[in-house]
Amino acid sequence: MASCSMASAASAFGLTPNAVSSNTSTAHKSTFLFLLPSKNNATSCTRLVVRASEETAPAAAATAPAEPAAPAPQAAKPPPIGPKRGTKVRILRKESYWYKGVGSVVAVDQDPKTRYPVVVRFNKVNYANVSTNNYALDEIQEIA
Repeated sequence: MASCSMASAASAFGLTPNAVSSNTSTAHKSTFLFLLPSKNNATSCTRLVVRASEETAPAAAATAPAEPAAPAPQAAKPPPIGPKRGTKVRILRKESYWYKGVGSVVAVDQDPKTRYPVVVRFNKVNYANVSTNNYALDEIQEIA
């Protein structure tokens, strides 16, 4: 906790915002800020207590006509990258246990920043008893 030195004759004081809202149909917020001296008399630090409350007024629905919400123009979806789910692929990564083996695509991550987006499942397990692995798009070849 940072130390501070605040010499004040008052034991506590409060601050309230003096901004007044002219619109009575909107929600009214009130914030109170209190600076209280700490209970430990050895240090001269103070505690800061902030309390906020929100009061809502009844909404005047008849005063303002409702504007129809215009649908936002949707951007064209980019075409999916990689093979579809369930496609049979041949592995081209030489250091892979399943090199030149065939597996089926489980999932393809559509984020272009992903290094190995294609998850392939094999019938055969490797030495660690694992049957799936992730591959880059250039490390697999679709089989017709």
